[in-house]
Amino acid sequence: MADSERPSAPGCWAACTNFSRTRKGILLFAEIILCLVILICFSASTPGYSSLSVVEMILAAIFFVVYMCDLHTKIPFINWPWSDFFRTLIAAVLYLITSIVVLVERGNHSKIVAGVLGLIATCLFGYDAYVTFPFRQPRHIAAPTDPADGPV
Repeated sequence: MADSERPSAPGCWAACTNFSRTRKGILLFAEIILCLVILICFSASTPGYSSLSVVEMILAAIFFVVYMCDLHTKIPFINWPWSDFFRTLIAAVLYLITSIVVLVERGNHSKIVAGVLGLIATCLFGYDAYVTFPFRQPRHIAAPTDPADGPV
């Protein structure tokens, strides 16, 4: 039983490290880490704003696992590029609104740091939305199979 589990572990680790080196993997990993740091800052000052960081960190982790394990090709009934685009776009808008509200309130130092990091998260999520916009991605056009001058 233990022998059958060993070959899958290096494959899983290789998939994780290979995806982590791509641009999308780096963006998702940075989003997870930044949401965790913002969560810590909000929890130290005002726990009322921490739910945004928790939700976005969980969603980024889910998309990281989906893309890492290649589940986006195995689950075709979900449009993954559009889902990821709307996730990042909504996160950028919500982080912008939350950060402006937090910075206007003028709280303690951890609240100010969380607000500034929220503005950085706005830029990160906005860039991720720009990169994952589905119409920007190149489409594959199938080569014609019939001769161009008609049947022979």
